[in-house]
Amino acid sequence: MSNTLSEYLIRQYGVSEEDMQEAVITKAEKGGKLSDILIRKKVTTETRILEAFSKLYDIPFWPKLPLESIENPLTRDVPIQFLKKCCMVPLAIIKNDGRLQNDEPETNQSEYIIAVNDPSDFQPLDDLTRMLNSREYKIVLSTKDSILSAINISYDLNRDSAEQLVQNMEEDGATIINEIEDTADLLDDTSDAPIIKLVNHIISQSIKARASDIHIEPYQDSFKVRYRVDGILYDLLKPPKWIQPALTSRIKVMAKMNIAEKRLPQDGRLEVKIGDQDIDVRISTLPTSFGERVVLRLLNKSTSLLQLTELGFSPEKLALVKDIVTSPNGIILVTGPTGSGKTTTLYAILSSINTPDINIITIEDPIEYQLRGISQIQVNQKIDLTFARGLRSIVRQDPDVILIGEIRDLETAEIAVQSALTGHLVFSTLHTNDSASAITRLVDIGVEPFLISSSVIALGAQRLVRVLCKECREPYTPDAAMLEGVGIKPEQIENNPVYRPVGCPNCFNTGYRGRVVIMEILVMDPHLKSLVLKTYDSARIKKEAKMTTLRQDGVQKVLQGVTTIEEVVRVTQK
Repeated sequence: MSNTLSEYLIRQYGVSEEDMQEAVITKAEKGGKLSDILIRKKVTTETRILEAFSKLYDIPFWPKLPLESIENPLTRDVPIQFLKKCCMVPLAIIKNDGRLQNDEPETNQSEYIIAVNDPSDFQPLDDLTRMLNSREYKIVLSTKDSILSAINISYDLNRDSAEQLVQNMEEDGATIINEIEDTADLLDDTSDAPIIKLVNHIISQSIKARASDIHIEPYQDSFKVRYRVDGILYDLLKPPKWIQPALTSRIKVMAKMNIAEKRLPQDGRLEVKIGDQDIDVRISTLPTSFGERVVLRLLNKSTSLLQLTELGFSPEKLALVKDIVTSPNGIILVTGPTGSGKTTTLYAILSSINTPDINIITIEDPIEYQLRGISQIQVNQKIDLTFARGLRSIVRQDPDVILIGEIRDLETAEIAVQSALTGHLVFSTLHTNDSASAITRLVDIGVEPFLISSSVIALGAQRLVRVLCKECREPYTPDAAMLEGVGIKPEQIENNPVYRPVGCPNCFNTGYRGRVVIMEILVMDPHLKSLVLKTYDSARIKKEAKMTTLRQDGVQKVLQGVTTIEEVVRVTQK
């Protein structure tokens, strides 16, 4: 069949005979499928090969499977590893009358659809139909991505709910702990131990809800599991108190932490897979009066890095940022509390200036994303690799741009200043409430004002506000007191309606989906540089600066229908 496929691709899609011959030679030497070799060498595309298979075998080609209508009981009888390896999935498609196409999958008369990626591979198809105990089925062709998505969705839908898992657990966690094993893919885990199922379910449901953190909080006679979505904590589960030790121990074992030590704080990390998503999990435990409190920070490494244009800057602010970051030298500081998106903004900035002709080196704690073409150093306190020590070595590596994860002490600040004064562009973060307070903070840790004046070129303070769900937001007229509180004049909303959240399935009934940056940027012009030499009072500096404040930038987002007045008030000062 390969020869027929080859001829068809040459005749219908213009694949050259030289490319085809080279692929055939590669197949003979290294093995594999001809179609995979052609795609890998970018001779043709997966879609074209599937279209060719469709014509040759007279099988329908579905580029996208109807994932929104999958309600799939078929996967109960088939291991997920088998489907992923063979790249096929049986589907039960919901009919218009609401019934499943395979209401009785155990009978021989059942009809269902099997989506395959390679129709020439007959043996796995025969194996699958034997597992399903049925001979009536229809085959369709689909892409690997669509089939893998359908597999993941099908198995996720069939997993027990957290409440069911808790109800099924026995009150003896000691025997459960002995059965714990780490798994590469949480959806692949077939362990019968209820505590393992529960932990896997908590993590997978949190990732599905786009959560950034999972909190396990013990109290005197209860404990709860919560997750943080778009900066707000929501209750996920309230299991019985006796499950707490087993749940905590399972997480500590997964992270290779000391399960016997319950009196001291511990840190750990692990990597899990949810289908095609790679998740980096950082774990922190803290002893409290009623047991260990555990927080899991979830970092989805499969998501692409945001670009500057995707952060939500206004055109004027975006132009200002692009102008600042192309400076040849100086220090640019981004400030804000933990979780305000400082690192994401700095990564987007580095991506925008990352070209082959400049040398960019970073020192971070931790490295959150791998940046192609950029050298990244991980701080390691155990071997005394601190920010200051790493920074001293970085400046001997001939960098053009340096990113310091955070300026925490005088030694780091002094090296950053000296680097900026000797021709390097330095980016870093500080934990302060606004941009002007960063100058006060630098003076407080011991940096001389004249060094700040000569090295710092810009300071930005940012927050994240939740974005209204476009599917369910509704316009309304706020009362006069609320408008006055944020500085909106009544005439401003005559042509710009203000929206409020409602809630729908698309946004998990929160009314919000995603977050966007609001930022104030303080550029150190000659007037402010001379002012810093006289005073480092943040209130005076902020008053003299010509900039759009955080509150004002948030108000602009409200008038654009992006967020709500309540969100802006929540994250900004007057």
